Amino acid sequence: MHILIIEDNEEIASYIVKNLIEHGHQADHVLRGDQGSEMAIAGNYHVLVVDRMLPGMDGLELIKKLREGGVQTPILILSSLGDLDNRVLGLNAGGDDYLAKPFAFSELLARLEALNRRHQSEALETVLVVGDLKMDLLKREVKRNEKPIELEPRAFSLLEYFMRHSNQVVTREMLLQNVWDYNFDPQTNVVDVHISRLRSKIDKDFDVQMLNTIRGAGWILSDADNR
Repeated sequence: MHILIIEDNEEIASYIVKNLIEHGHQADHVLRGDQGSEMAIAGNYHVLVVDRMLPGMDGLELIKKLREGGVQTPILILSSLGDLDNRVLGLNAGGDDYLAKPFAFSELLARLEALNRRHQSEALETVLVVGDLKMDLLKREVKRNEKPIELEPRAFSLLEYFMRHSNQVVTREMLLQNVWDYNFDPQTNVVDVHISRLRSKIDKDFDVQMLNTIRGAGWILSDADNR
């Protein structure tokens, strides 16, 4: 793995870099958040390790900037702020994992390797299939029983999330966080409206209704009609 360490504590950073190299990995290190942002955007890293409290740019601000700019590199947040509220803040900002200081290097390495494996697996999966419904992420095409289905960008993202979580109940909160990037419920019917439109696209004129409401829980996409 090629890992970028964005950490202003030189002693901690040196410890991480030294051990990563000893385990056969490449590691770069910067002290400032603004420098880390530039390197993360320009570089080809497998995982980023980001401290919360950084000069130049706060760790959460850095993560949000990267995500808004389309950088999908997995991020492990490393911080002495390890309470529940701060972990939630970090994950909601776009972090993929959160490790509190002090830490054992063996746990840090295990988490980095797990993030890299998961990201590589997701990156390789460019065609999603559920029953006779097929989505090509590279071509941005959706077909059901080989019949093309035209979807606007939001509907495409919504369907992608359902297909990645097929045969699972998907809640309103999951959709708001992962499709709309909301960390709160805006108390509108935006989700219901988009699901209704998506259902009319993928289920109309087909015998099996794939996208179904689970009363009181959410929705499920399945090739078995759950009505």
